[in-house]
Formats: sequence, structure tokens, C-alpha cells
Amino acid sequence: MAVEVKELLEAGVHFGHLTRKWDPNMAPYVYMERNGIHIINLYKTAAKIEEAGDALAKIAASGRKILFVATKKQAKDIVAEKAASINMPFITERWPGGMLTNFVTIRKAIKKMATIDRMKKDGTFLTLSKKERLQVDRLRAKLEKNLGSITDMTRLPAALFVVDIKREHIAIKEAQKLNIPIFAMVDTNSDPRQVDYVIPSNDDASKSIDKILTHVTEAVANGLSARKAEKADKDAAKSDDTAAPKKAKAVNEEEE
Repeated sequence: MAVEVKELLEAGVHFGHLTRKWDPNMAPYVYMERNGIHIINLYKTAAKIEEAGDALAKIAASGRKILFVATKKQAKDIVAEKAASINMPFITERWPGGMLTNFVTIRKAIKKMATIDRMKKDGTFLTLSKKERLQVDRLRAKLEKNLGSITDMTRLPAALFVVDIKREHIAIKEAQKLNIPIFAMVDTNSDPRQVDYVIPSNDDASKSIDKILTHVTEAVANGLSARKAEKADKDAAKSDDTAAPKKAKAVNEEEE
């Protein structure tokens, strides 16, 4: 997965924060200072995108889920669209506390949504009073807004991909507690030591977020394709193994 520095430059991935707001731990990824703003070294960004992409492709190829997290205004729509395109779960509304550390409770809330949907199908919903129906509808809408995008996530994710680790600090802490690998876009005002796979980049501009997410989701899609191809090969080998004894039997019968 080759990443061109030129395309990162055009997307404004190199613009960091004001120098007075920087985190000194980001020093290895800073190229220079210009007009009071830190400029990110895009050669390092490109290398880190490729490194993260390879690791994410392996996770996807193993059949496990990657949870994408971005609740800031300029990132949420991009992340929702990109994650949905590769059938991965995402959180773009408020992070539900205990989402990872208390996953059993989150699963119960998701099952509650399924129960309400069943009530509507089998007619039970109509037996409720008007007030009760209104309450159930409100609950369903609230659950859908916060958890609708993770209904297919039946177990803890194998990794987290985060946009803006400062904003999503609760998600970061929960993932660290459970030793879930963290992949993230990390700007010059954040501490990269909190992340397993750092992608030094501008995490505020929608163009920059879109560019990084495009590369990341392409890598995941490649992993999913590899998994599909491997499964197809296994199925073909199985059918060949089944067909071989039948063929031999038929040949034997002909000889007799």
C-alpha cells in the first residue's frame, strides 16, 4: 500500500497545532515550525500509514472487528461512511462509558433494541398504552443513535482506530485497560505514547481525516478480500477432496 507524500501534502495532513500547545513527545514527528505552527514530517506519516495498514489488514484477514471512534463534528460523518463501507463497527456519537470495560451491559442494551423490534413485528407493541408506546419509541431512538452502528459487534473488538486521542481519552483508557491495540491519528498536541500505531497527522481538518481514513479502510478492505479468497480456496480444495474418491470409485466400477 504505497502512500504518496504529495497527496498527503495536498490534503493538509502536515498542519499541526500552535507551537505553544504542542506535546514534546511528538518531537520525532515534527519537521519544522512555521508561523507559530508545527509542521508534521509527512515522510514519517506515509511510513506510519503503511505500517498501520499492514497490521489492520492482518486483523481484518483474521475475521476480527476493528472499532472506529470519532465523535468530533468534522470527523464523524467521514468515519461513519468509511467504516460502514467495510462493514466495521463505529462510534460517532458520545462514547458510552464502559463500552469496552463493561461490554456485557452494552450487549444487553443492544438486545433491548432487538426486543423492541420483535414487539413491533409480532403486534405486542400495539397492546401497550399510547404513553408506553411513546416511551418505548424514545428509548429505541436513543439506543439506535448511540449503539446502532455496533449491533453486529458480538464480542470485544480486536483493535480501535481513533481520530483525536485527546478528545476520545475515555475510549483510549478503556482499550489500554483491556490491552486492545490502538491505532490513531495523532496531532502535535497529543501524547503518542498512548497509542500502539501512531499516524502523525492533522486530526482537525476534514480533508486530512478523509485522506487518512481512505488509506486505512483500503488496507482493511484488502485484508477482508484476502480472507474471502482464502476461504474460496479452502472450499474449492474441500470439494476436490470430496470429488476425488467418487471419481476413483467410478473408474473402478468401469474397470470391473
